[in-house]
Amino acid sequence: MAEAILKVKNLSKHFVIRKSFLSSKTIIKAVDNISFEVKKGEILGLIGESGSGKTTTGNLILKLLKNDNGSLFFNNINITDMEEKQMRSLRKEIQIIFQHTHGTLDPKMTIGELLLEPLKIHRIVSDCEYDNEVGRLLEMVGLSKSNKEKFPHQLSGGQRQRVGIARAIATRPKFIVCDEPVSALDVSVQGQILNLLLELKKSLDLTYLFISHDLKVIKYICNRIAVMYKGQIVEIGDRDEVLNNPQNEYTQNLIESII
Repeated sequence: MAEAILKVKNLSKHFVIRKSFLSSKTIIKAVDNISFEVKKGEILGLIGESGSGKTTTGNLILKLLKNDNGSLFFNNINITDMEEKQMRSLRKEIQIIFQHTHGTLDPKMTIGELLLEPLKIHRIVSDCEYDNEVGRLLEMVGLSKSNKEKFPHQLSGGQRQRVGIARAIATRPKFIVCDEPVSALDVSVQGQILNLLLELKKSLDLTYLFISHDLKVIKYICNRIAVMYKGQIVEIGDRDEVLNNPQNEYTQNLIESII
């Protein structure tokens, strides 16, 4: 059995909402005491409806949000309370592919500059190798080297997502959180991006946590599935086991909704 690259133990994140100064507080349990593992080399799908806590879970793993309770272990290292200075060396090993590229690709930077940024920050290659590495990254995601002189607005949505993927793999990570990476794309392009992710997983020996609300996408790309509902993981198991023999009522309803 493959070793776990990520261990999530009793993780929680609650938000306090107050509609007005005089109104009472409402506590939203975005992530409520969840535990799971992601094994090296697998693609674990995290599925649930909007507001179920999927993206919050991803942000907690990436330490973009501070958890209220629980623990996070990456390669058996406890990163729960690790300071940003300590995390810096691990950042290149844990990356994310976002749903929307317009918030992550600076419109004033060329594609070449956008790919150069993570290479410089994490000192992936020497200065004299920058240009070749940018070209290599573009080719790895199915884009021509000539695209490095273009700006994000000059590319299609699918091409911009390929650039987002290239930025994620630029640091040579071991683990990538894929947060709804195809949901903003045309159906005709979704399959191409999913196949690219599968190819990169194989060639770069990657592990993915794949977040999606789309069960068809999860079924296509994932080895195992974790079902999230109202901040909790209500079911987890091998893909075929969960899809063919769901034990939780919410999972059953989710599957029936696409049949």
